[in-house]
Amino acid sequence: MASTTSGDVLPTGGRIFMTIPDLFFIPEFVFGGLVWILVASTRVIPDNPLGWVMFVSIFCFIGTTLWFFIFLCGGNQAGIWPSLDAGFHFLAVVFYLSASVVLAYTIINRFAPKQLPSDQMSKILKLDIAAVVMSFVATLLYFIHTIFSAIRWKRS
Repeated sequence: MASTTSGDVLPTGGRIFMTIPDLFFIPEFVFGGLVWILVASTRVIPDNPLGWVMFVSIFCFIGTTLWFFIFLCGGNQAGIWPSLDAGFHFLAVVFYLSASVVLAYTIINRFAPKQLPSDQMSKILKLDIAAVVMSFVATLLYFIHTIFSAIRWKRS
């Protein structure tokens, strides 16, 4: 059985836009950035639950940006990179899933069914619902990226 080197497994430069796991970088930027923007645009008391959501969205956004540039510049050719790729994206899935659940739970507690939302509260509710949807979409994108990165890791 012929072994493959990590250079055959991980793309560099413009080829990252043509491989399946790495195609998810751009949607992860977009949906992660939307979560960051939508959560930052509302005010919740207490701040603590949304602090975790903001940490996760900023951490994953910066981490994905660094990861993207490492792949784009070709700095991913050492043998450990396939496992680091799968590990980072798995960590992002766990973080985003926990943040999505916390965000959804915060919204449920903020808007009790007995309260009728005013115009201002209706706007906040819509922003919060959009943030939850974007957060779960980002979770799904990171999950798919994790699966394909793990497959690539097993191949290397």
